[in-house]
Amino acid sequence: MRGAAMRLNTAVRGFVVVVLSGSVVQSQDGWGVTYTSTQICAVKGSTVEIKCSYTYPSRTQYQITKVQMKLWFTKGTNHNPVDLKSDSDYTGRVEYRSNQKDCTLRITELRESDSAVYKFRFITNQQGGSYIGSPGVTLIVTDLQVQVITSQHGQDGTQVQLKCHSSCLHDRPSYVWMKNGQVTLRETSSTLRYSFFPEDNISCALKGHEEFPSPSVYAPKLPSVSVSPSAEIVEGSSVTLTCSSEANPAATYVWYKRNSQPLSKNSQLIFSSIQSSDSGEYYCSAVNKLGSTLKSITIDVKYAPKSPSVSVSPSGEITEGSSVTLTCSSEANPAATYVWYKRNSQPLSKNSQLILSSIQSSDSGEYYCSAVNKLGSTLKSITIDVKYAPKLPSVSVSPSAEIVEGSSVTLTCSSDANPAASYTWYKEDEDSLKTSGHNFTISNIRPEHSGSYYCVVHNNRGTHNSTLQLTVVAGAGTLEAAGVTAAVLLPVIFFSVFLWIQKKRMSKEPVKSEDRANNREQCLPDQRQPEEQDDLQYTSIHFSNNQADPLYSNIRAAQPHRHMLEQEVTEYTAVRFNRGSAAKRDRSQETGESPCALYSTVNKTR
Repeated sequence: MRGAAMRLNTAVRGFVVVVLSGSVVQSQDGWGVTYTSTQICAVKGSTVEIKCSYTYPSRTQYQITKVQMKLWFTKGTNHNPVDLKSDSDYTGRVEYRSNQKDCTLRITELRESDSAVYKFRFITNQQGGSYIGSPGVTLIVTDLQVQVITSQHGQDGTQVQLKCHSSCLHDRPSYVWMKNGQVTLRETSSTLRYSFFPEDNISCALKGHEEFPSPSVYAPKLPSVSVSPSAEIVEGSSVTLTCSSEANPAATYVWYKRNSQPLSKNSQLIFSSIQSSDSGEYYCSAVNKLGSTLKSITIDVKYAPKSPSVSVSPSGEITEGSSVTLTCSSEANPAATYVWYKRNSQPLSKNSQLILSSIQSSDSGEYYCSAVNKLGSTLKSITIDVKYAPKLPSVSVSPSAEIVEGSSVTLTCSSDANPAASYTWYKEDEDSLKTSGHNFTISNIRPEHSGSYYCVVHNNRGTHNSTLQLTVVAGAGTLEAAGVTAAVLLPVIFFSVFLWIQKKRMSKEPVKSEDRANNREQCLPDQRQPEEQDDLQYTSIHFSNNQADPLYSNIRAAQPHRHMLEQEVTEYTAVRFNRGSAAKRDRSQETGESPCALYSTVNKTR
């Protein structure tokens, strides 16, 4: 590359352009490019012209030098540059102007993206006759900016002080201030004091260049809020809320839930594992120095039913026959459906309530409420204890067979009641209490214990009673005594009957025998002896098989519970009366026996 002698014959011109540094001339052996400045600052939207000049030898080795190509570039390399005219970023905005050895680059509608280093290159017909002016010109494109110096919020809007600013402006140009795109404000200085309202948009421009205003300043617009993922939100998943708002100056954000402290001071609110309690309305507040605005979003977290709450109404003691309502409720999203059932039974209700219009004692027990939705189910139980008066008591006697005198007997009374009942025993026609409790035991029972006994059952819900008839039969000792007495009295009775019969006979057949008279006188004084004959009189005594000898000590009545197993045995007593004969009388006299002796034979048949 050939150098060039420094010269100040290049001018940089444009609308709203500031030259930040002096000119630079590069030349070598007659070859060179001269730039007015190495750095230029221009305002966005304006037009800039960068002029330069170039030199080259008029002749080399007897050949006249001719310029074949001239171009400006910012991209590519020195050996392979991209001509601005062919660069799509500059289409329609670039123009080369040249007059003899002057070179000018004109760029219109400057953009901030146009900020770059621009270099000029020319190519001649000489061998190696191309030249690039380095280091080139640095172009900085900036925008006018409205700065908010102070702000104070009040009922009549926000009192603000604004300043129109650009880093490219070092002198004091005239300004225009625009409201909502219209020049309605008369201030021409770089500062503006103004009562700002939320709908206002304020911008500034250089006077004479109103078509290139600064970006407007304004309070935040209504925010846009979104939730991710956008599908159904399920408990335990990760959820992000995002808030954005158009604002200049840029807004700051605050996320909070109704009636709560701020949750985030960023544009995003992140739930790493969202819970059912996180459901609700969330607010995003967008704020800058010119105002604030608010937007809400509702989060609906879906979740399986929580553990149900079960209750009973009325809440007091449950009495048989009353109306009782069981109620089940569970937090769930979507709402749960309910099923009521009793242990080991079919469903009783498919509503949140189970109504027992006339509850019975049999309804006591454990009831279950199942709460179900598409995300799951849960279960809760409640115990119902129905209070009721005693039912009809059941009374019994033990032992259950015939009650024999001298034995021990227990009377038992039981009744279904809630709360548990108390028991008392009474005997009819007697006022005194026999005993308290389920059982009443009578030891060594006697016949006078026979009668009607009744059990009274009582709790705080009512009273009930039942009667039991008790019959006591004679015991074994009494029967033995009766048997011995019968064994003795029966012969006497029969003998008396026999004498009476004989007397009747004697009255019809008188006997004059002296011996017989004497005998009668001895045996039956004041009575006549009936005619002697062989007559047998019988009496029957019944004994059970289990009786033992001797007879006089073991005559016993049959036990009642063994009647079917015992057999009757007939015992006969034979009473024989012999007619008196002389021989016999003599024999009796010899033996000392009385002629009046009565003999009886008792035969026991096995």
